[in-house]
Amino acid sequence: MGVYLLDKANMPKSHIMNKNKFNKTSVSLFSGAGGMDVGFSKAGFRCLWANDMDKDACETFRINHGDIIHQGDIDELMQELDDFSNVDCVFGGPPCQGFSVAGKMDVDDPRSKLVWSYMSVVEKLKPKSFVMENVKALGTLSKFADFREGLIKKAIQLGYRCELLLLNAKDFGIPQNRQRMFLIGFKEEFGPINIGKVIESHHMQSPTVREALIHLGKAGTEGNSRVCNARITNAAKPVMRKSPYAGMMFNGQGRPLNPDGYASTIAASMGGNRTPIIDEGHLFDGKESYVEEYHAHLMAGGEPKSMHDVSSSLRRLTIDEAIILQTFPTDYEFFGKQSSMWRQIGNAVPCKLAEAVALSVMDVLEGRVSVNEDIQVEVMENYAFAI
Repeated sequence: MGVYLLDKANMPKSHIMNKNKFNKTSVSLFSGAGGMDVGFSKAGFRCLWANDMDKDACETFRINHGDIIHQGDIDELMQELDDFSNVDCVFGGPPCQGFSVAGKMDVDDPRSKLVWSYMSVVEKLKPKSFVMENVKALGTLSKFADFREGLIKKAIQLGYRCELLLLNAKDFGIPQNRQRMFLIGFKEEFGPINIGKVIESHHMQSPTVREALIHLGKAGTEGNSRVCNARITNAAKPVMRKSPYAGMMFNGQGRPLNPDGYASTIAASMGGNRTPIIDEGHLFDGKESYVEEYHAHLMAGGEPKSMHDVSSSLRRLTIDEAIILQTFPTDYEFFGKQSSMWRQIGNAVPCKLAEAVALSVMDVLEGRVSVNEDIQVEVMENYAFAI
């Protein structure tokens, strides 16, 4: 079932969702379950070829985007790109474990070197633009300065002007406080472009966790059935912070979510005690927050409760809720066991964030953005965060 079919009954879901004409072509790398692909499809990009190592993620991609994804090592599949030319955009997020604060932060991690595989595809295809996504740490920490400067130097050598941006999902209609680095490049022929300012034009108000999830109903009901059964227990030695939704009052790395705020980063490690916690009574029944009450008790010098003396209103985030917090379409289908679904959801770029970036790239490719001669992007030392 290919992407070129015009019969809507036989078209991948992302093509049905896309109300725009496909104006530009793209290649998707390290595609995972296809979160970035949802955004780029909605922005008007037709994906020609995609790749990922994860078998379940590839099947999820096929179900929703069509049979254009190739499972395996990108370095070994490079020759399959020989016949592609005049591609408008290469996009993707190389594995981030080597750079993430949740990992070992090791530039020598074999997965860290996959950013160079990404750049090899850019060198091979010579697209008009490229978008590389990765964790905040790669774009900000001094220990990775030489690494990211090497990426920028490589892009300049290949004939691209580029910007390194730090974007937060909560600025783009996503109920999640999730910061990510984006390296975005355009062929020199487009002239100096302040892509950060273009992306700012696609900012939108984000719903709160409550506004995003309330329609689903309680965990275990028909529309919210894929629950996480990991138990919640009190920490014997709570780590306290000013906010009830920070610190560590409960065991594990899953922190409570504030229904009237934004979720913390939805992680790929969810499914056990790293899964965020929700106070169901507070979220759905309008009751006082147990999390806030317990936090006030501890802050006032009260003794921690025993390990299992936890309110029955607390439970873990569900898969259905995580899908919404990542702004996947409600009818998006995930393949595999629940542990695999958690991984695929957490690894994804939030769809609305990808869409905002893709719309901005489309603005440039379609000539809707004026050249800014004041930007001296030729000098590598001048790169900066635009947002």
